[in-house]
Amino acid sequence: MSKPSVYLETSVISYLTSKMSRDLVVAGHQQVTRAWWELHKEEFEIYASSLVIQEVSAGDPVESIKRLDLIRGAAKLIQNSAEATELALMFIKRGALPEKAANDATHVAIAAVTGIQYLLTWNCRHIANAGVSRVIMRVCEESGYSAPLLCTPLEFIGGDRE
Repeated sequence: MSKPSVYLETSVISYLTSKMSRDLVVAGHQQVTRAWWELHKEEFEIYASSLVIQEVSAGDPVESIKRLDLIRGAAKLIQNSAEATELALMFIKRGALPEKAANDATHVAIAAVTGIQYLLTWNCRHIANAGVSRVIMRVCEESGYSAPLLCTPLEFIGGDRE
């Protein structure tokens, strides 16, 4: 039996590699993310996209190297495609995400087009959001794709998926 697939969105990678935040909520998210990584990553086929590589390459050069090393060591790389770009534009057109969140729409679209089962993120404003996910699921279904389950690492901690 093959492992379930998971797409790591940029926020998860950033939480895995950054120093512990002084903000208690962010620090809690970082701890949960690290626990998921240590306890559950081997249960999944892990993927990241060329867009994730682009995003984690930005910013402080020392930190970007940490983020890139993490991806290169753990994730299979997926390229963007015309189909994913078209689906991302449909998410925006249908109001799932605003135009300023085009990269977020693209993350979801890449995962959907490639048939990835889970999209792991801490972006609860534009991705792991109940209102957003309803529209995303509808648009994916109408376009002939299965939407990935949009979730945070917290949703995997302590659960039994059997």
